[in-house]
Amino acid sequence: MYVRRNISTGMKGLDNLFQGLVEGDNLVWQVDSLEEYKPFVKAFAADALDRGRRVVYFRFATHAPFLPPQAGLDIRDLSPSVGFEPFVSEIHRTIVEGNRDCIYIFDCLSELAADWCSDRMLGNFFMLICPYVFDYGGGAYFTLIRNRHSFHATDPVRQTTQILIDVHQRGDKTYVHPLKVQHRHSKTMYMLHRRNGDDFEPVTQSSEAAEVFSDVTWNHLDGSNWRLGFWSMNFAKAEEIARENSEEKLKSAGTMELTQLLRRMLISRKGPVLDLAERYLSLADLLAIRRRMIGTGMIGGKSVGLVLAQAILRRHDRKWSSILEPPDSFFIGADVFYTYLVQNGLWWLKQRQKDSRAYLDGVTLARNQILNGKFPEYLMRQFRDLLEYFGQVPIIVRSSSLLEDDFDSSFAGKAESILCVNQGSLKQRVEDFVMAIRRVYASNMSESALRYRASRGLLDKDEQMAILIQRISGTTCGRRVFPHLAGVGLPFNPYVWDKRIDPNAGVMRVVMGMGTRAVIPHPEDHTRIVALNIPELQLVDPDNQNAFTSQQEVDVLDLDSGRVVPVPFCDLAEEPSLPLSLLAERDLAMEEKAREHALRNRKYWTLSFTRLFSSTSFVPEMRELLQALASAYGTSVDVEFTATFSDDGHFRINLLQCRPFLAEGVGASNVKVEDIDISECVVRSTGPVLGCSRSLDIDRIIYVSPSEYANLPVQDRYAMASLVGELIRNERLLKRRVMLIGPGRWGTKDPSLGVPTSYSDLNGASILCEIAIMHEGLIPDLSLGSHFFNELVEMRMLYFALYPKRKGNIIDTEFFEKQAGVPEILSKFPRLLDAIKIVDATGKCRLRLSADAPSQLAALHRTAG
Repeated sequence: MYVRRNISTGMKGLDNLFQGLVEGDNLVWQVDSLEEYKPFVKAFAADALDRGRRVVYFRFATHAPFLPPQAGLDIRDLSPSVGFEPFVSEIHRTIVEGNRDCIYIFDCLSELAADWCSDRMLGNFFMLICPYVFDYGGGAYFTLIRNRHSFHATDPVRQTTQILIDVHQRGDKTYVHPLKVQHRHSKTMYMLHRRNGDDFEPVTQSSEAAEVFSDVTWNHLDGSNWRLGFWSMNFAKAEEIARENSEEKLKSAGTMELTQLLRRMLISRKGPVLDLAERYLSLADLLAIRRRMIGTGMIGGKSVGLVLAQAILRRHDRKWSSILEPPDSFFIGADVFYTYLVQNGLWWLKQRQKDSRAYLDGVTLARNQILNGKFPEYLMRQFRDLLEYFGQVPIIVRSSSLLEDDFDSSFAGKAESILCVNQGSLKQRVEDFVMAIRRVYASNMSESALRYRASRGLLDKDEQMAILIQRISGTTCGRRVFPHLAGVGLPFNPYVWDKRIDPNAGVMRVVMGMGTRAVIPHPEDHTRIVALNIPELQLVDPDNQNAFTSQQEVDVLDLDSGRVVPVPFCDLAEEPSLPLSLLAERDLAMEEKAREHALRNRKYWTLSFTRLFSSTSFVPEMRELLQALASAYGTSVDVEFTATFSDDGHFRINLLQCRPFLAEGVGASNVKVEDIDISECVVRSTGPVLGCSRSLDIDRIIYVSPSEYANLPVQDRYAMASLVGELIRNERLLKRRVMLIGPGRWGTKDPSLGVPTSYSDLNGASILCEIAIMHEGLIPDLSLGSHFFNELVEMRMLYFALYPKRKGNIIDTEFFEKQAGVPEILSKFPRLLDAIKIVDATGKCRLRLSADAPSQLAALHRTAG
C-alpha cells in the first residue's frame, strides 16, 4: 500500500497549523485581492523546487503571473476559450502523466467563470481536477476571489478540496482562517490566525477577531444576493436596464457590450450563428430566453435556430406575429448536462469517446449509467414548476446540442426527441419528464451520434447537450393529439420532376398528423411533395398503377399508450372537429362502390390538401417564410413546421426547427448527360436525381442483385447490410470513390423494403442508386426532405433512383456478372456471394458517373482507357 509522503507549504508555521500537508492535498485560498495570495503561492513553489520537485504552473488567466520563469518551473499556457472539454482534458492528461513529485499551481480560478460564463462550470472544473491531483499528484494550490461566486461554484469547491482557507488583510497584518482541513484537527485549527513572519498565531482577543470579521460579508443572510454568480449578476444588470426602458441607456456602449456578452452566454461564442444573433436578437429577446430557462449555459443549436427564425420573421414583416404560433418553449442550459455527468461520476466515460480508435467502447455501459443518474434537488424543483406550468398538456423533450443544426453539421436524427404525454399525478409526470431528459442525454453518446461525429472529425470538440422543451402543437380529438399538417420545407427544390417546376420557388414535404412521417420515410405510404410554384402538381409514378397517390395512415399521439401510433385516415375523417373540406375531398368512386354493397350512408375521403393549397394563402406564406429565412442565413435552410387550420381557411404555423441546409453545389450543373452514347451506359436513369451534379471517375461499384437479394432470408439481409458497411469503410480508408447500386431503399429499417444499412454503413460512398423493384408501391424519391436525405446531402453523396421499366432507363446486369471480382473480404460471407457483385475499374474498363440534377439525368458509363 502506498504511503503518502509529507509536503510543505514553504511556511513552517502554516505546516504546523494544518498539522502537515501530505501528497495529493489540494489547497484553495479565498482572497479579496490576488496580492494577498502571492506570498503563499511563492513560498509553496520555492520549497518544492528546493526539494527537487517538478512544479507545473497552469497559466490561463489575464492577471499578472504568480511565478516568474525559472529553473524547474514548467509553465503550461492554456486557453479556456477552446472549450471546457479540451481545457479539462489537457490538464487531466498532464496530471496523469506526472507523478507524486509534481506540484501544480493554477492561475486564479475566478476568471474561468467569466470565460465559461458560468459559476456551475467552474464548480464542475474543480470537481474533475481535484480528485486527479489527489490520486496522481504531489499537491496543488488554487485561489478564488471571495464573494464573487454563487453556491454553484463555492459548494463543489468546499466539498471536493482537502483544505480551504480564507485570507484577510487588515492594514499591514495578514490573517488566515482555515474553513476546512480534511482528516486533521486541533483545538485551535479553525480559529483566526495572525501571520507573524513564518509563524501563525491564534487570535485570542475577541476585539481583534471582531475587527477582522466585521467587514466580511456573510452571504447566506441575504437570499437575494448569495446566489448571484457571474451568470446571474449579468442577467440582473440586463433586467435592470430593461426595466428602465431608456432609449439612451439601451443604445449606450455599456449596454451594447453587455448584450453581446449575453449572446455569447446563450447563443454562440463565435462564427456565423453569433453574427446572426448580433443582427436579429435584441436585449429583450435574450432576456425572454433567460426567463424560460432552467440552469445555465448555451441553449444549443436546435433552440438557437428556432429563436433566430422567429426573430428574423418578426423583423421581416409584422404579419408573422399573427401567423406564427406564439413561442411557448423552454430551455435546459448546456451546463446542466456537464453537471449531470460530473455529479454522477460519468464524465470520464464521455472522455473515452474522444479516442478515434476506441470511441465505441463502453457505449452500452455509458447509456445505462446515464439512464440511472440523479439531478440535484434545486433542479428537481424547477422541473416540477415547469410541469405545473404546462398542466396535463403533452410536451416533447428535444435534443439541442452545441454542434447540432450548425453551419458545419446538422446531426439530423442523431439524438432522441422524447414525447411526454404528461398525464397522471405530478409525481408520475416528473418521473417521466426526468427519464426523458436522461434519454436525450444518453443519445448524445449513442453509436449513431458517435459515428457521425467521428466521420466529421468532431470527436474532440466541446459537445454539450442542451434541451428544448415544446408544447405538442396541434389539436386534441378525444384521446388523440395531432396537428392538421406537419412537414419540412426547403427554399430551393433539388428535385425538378416536371419542366413547369421553378427550383428557386422551394419545396415542401407534408403529411397530415405528427411530423414523424415527414422526416422518416414510409415507403409503404404516400407523402405529399409540394413544388411551391405549382402546388397542385402531384408526384406519382405513372408506370405503377398500384402506388398510393394519397396518404393512407396518419401518425397521432395516443394519450392512453403514450406512443405515436398510425391511424387510418378513413377513421379520423369521422372526427367532426377536423377542417375536412380543406384537407380532403370526397372519393365519389369509392362511395359508388359502397352503395353497390348497401353502404349508402358511408362517406369516403381522399387526403389531397387540394382546397388547402388552392383556396388559402398557406403555400404563398410558406414560400415567403422559406425565402426570408434563406436570405437572412445567406444560404439554404431546412425548416420543420406544423400548422393548424379552421374551416374558413385561417391558419397558424408553428415553427419546430430551422437549420442551415448543408447543400453546397446543389442546383448548379455543367454536366451534359444527354450527350453520352447510350451504348456505353451500364446504368442510365431519367430520375429522380438528388444532390450535387457531378462527373467523376468511379473506382469501385458494389452491386446488390435485386433478384438474388429477394431470395435471401431476413438474417442474411442484415448480414448484407453489415458487409456493405465493411466494404465502404475499407474503401474510405483507401480514399477510393465507391458507387452503391441496390434494390429498394438504402437505409431502411425494414429489410423487405431494401438493404437495412445505417448512416455509418453508407458514410464514405460517393454515389447511391436505388432500383425501384422491391415493393410495388415504393417511390424512391420520397426521402426528399427526410433526415436520411439530409445525411446524403451532408455527406456530399449523389442519390438517384432507377425504374428499370421506364423509357430511357438502362441497367446492364450482365456487365456486373462478367466484370465482378471476388475480394478477400467476401470469403467471410459465403451465403451472399451470389447476391453481391464487386466491380473494380481497370485500365481496360474505366467507369465514370455523370449526373445532372436540374435535367434529372444520371449515367454510369464506360470511358476510353
